Amino acid sequence: MKRRTFDGVVTLVGFGLGIFLFIAAGLLNWGYTFADSTVKSQLSAQQITLPADTGNPKADAAIIAFFKANGDQIMTTGKQAQMYADHYLGFHLAGLPTYSAASGANRAAAAALAADPTNVDLQAAAAKASGTVETVFKGTSLRGMLLNAYAFWQLGQIAKIAAGVTLVGGLLLLLLSILGWTHLRRTPDEATI
Repeated sequence: MKRRTFDGVVTLVGFGLGIFLFIAAGLLNWGYTFADSTVKSQLSAQQITLPADTGNPKADAAIIAFFKANGDQIMTTGKQAQMYADHYLGFHLAGLPTYSAASGANRAAAAALAADPTNVDLQAAAAKASGTVETVFKGTSLRGMLLNAYAFWQLGQIAKIAAGVTLVGGLLLLLLSILGWTHLRRTPDEATI
């Protein structure tokens, strides 16, 4: 095979891969922009204000600093959603029973009240059990939704990094292809591989 033919094929493949990487970088950037703006708009619409303190006296310094820096702000980023879900809601839900346990206790209290509907103590116990199951349900649901927003946002952050790396790869291939094209013009016709 002639060296010029081989160099031409390699150069064209390099150009093709460079163009493919530019397209991939654009699509990855689009994914990042979509994820970031969607999470921001959806979280902003909820108007959840981050507290300045988690209430956890055993929280480490980084968590304390994060909540102080973001305290009294409207939640707009996936990182804020993750920190609120894990270190605020998670801390407060840790002191409550699981939804399964709270639901079972609620059903038991309701059954006991049904057997003796005039008993004031059973009415209070049923109301307390109902309140606990409602609190646990709302808290775990909000925590799950915020962690989903965090995961979606984090995928966008990964797409942002991948877009940058892909763009650099595309530029590198373009540069190498240009160098290959200039080398191709200097290769003698009679050279073979």
